[in-house]
Amino acid sequence: MTKLAVITPTHGPDAELFADLHRSVLKHTSDETVHHVIISPAWTSIFAKYAGPRCRIWTYNELLPKYYIRLAPYPLWVNSRRPWPPVRGWVMQQTLKIALSARLDVDAVLIADSDVVLVRPTSAASFTVDGRLCLHREEKGVTSDMERHVMWHRVSRELLGLPPAPPPPLTDYVTAMNFWVPATVRAMQRRMAETTGRHWLDAFNSRLHISEFMLYGVFVDEVLGQTTKPPPSNTTICHKNWQRTPLDHEGAVAFADRLGPEAVAMMISAKSETPWDVRQTAIRRCAEITG
Repeated sequence: MTKLAVITPTHGPDAELFADLHRSVLKHTSDETVHHVIISPAWTSIFAKYAGPRCRIWTYNELLPKYYIRLAPYPLWVNSRRPWPPVRGWVMQQTLKIALSARLDVDAVLIADSDVVLVRPTSAASFTVDGRLCLHREEKGVTSDMERHVMWHRVSRELLGLPPAPPPPLTDYVTAMNFWVPATVRAMQRRMAETTGRHWLDAFNSRLHISEFMLYGVFVDEVLGQTTKPPPSNTTICHKNWQRTPLDHEGAVAFADRLGPEAVAMMISAKSETPWDVRQTAIRRCAEITG
């Protein structure tokens, strides 16, 4: 069994970002690690050049049942047999992460969006303690003013058949890059089906607002945690910039200089609209820091 796979959902407008990520995956993961890329069929011509021994391109229709009908290349989808509204592109990307993670025959998957870049050698072993893969878990990270995160907690508990959450602060499991255990993802799918009486795909996509990372974290800690000790926490995997405003060159260098000694990746949010050359400044500075 291969130890690690990398999964990235992406689309045409992020092709330039993806190129940086893919180069870093080839450089910083083992030769047996495959980068699995999820795209709409509309973007096949853009990403087909990456296909090879270390890159597998998946289109939506390979991962979803045939009754999911695509209305547009991005971002709206609808289920032709169900009465609920079109699925937002962001939710569909989450769905596809879950679907592919459960399908792969590996020990661990590394979920990395297009705006992530690996900056150090990366393996599941680096984030495994006593044979257990670490979980991104920020205790008391969700405060009462974080309405979406509070809602994601509520929805996760409903899908998993758990009692309502206590008042904030709550644990935050949301991050830019995360390790998952495929066997755990499959168990999470079964739990959603058992709780809701529906296929997990229908149960998940019936929710307008949901977070796959919150769902996975709550499942690990509060469902599996009922019978086994929760895995250790690690929040150092990725050095992140969530700001919605562009960085300049000085800001990019300052950001890179804060790279922690255990971080294997950096992320400057695509929503910041940081210029490409400024991102390159941060990537080069991280390379200097890591040697």
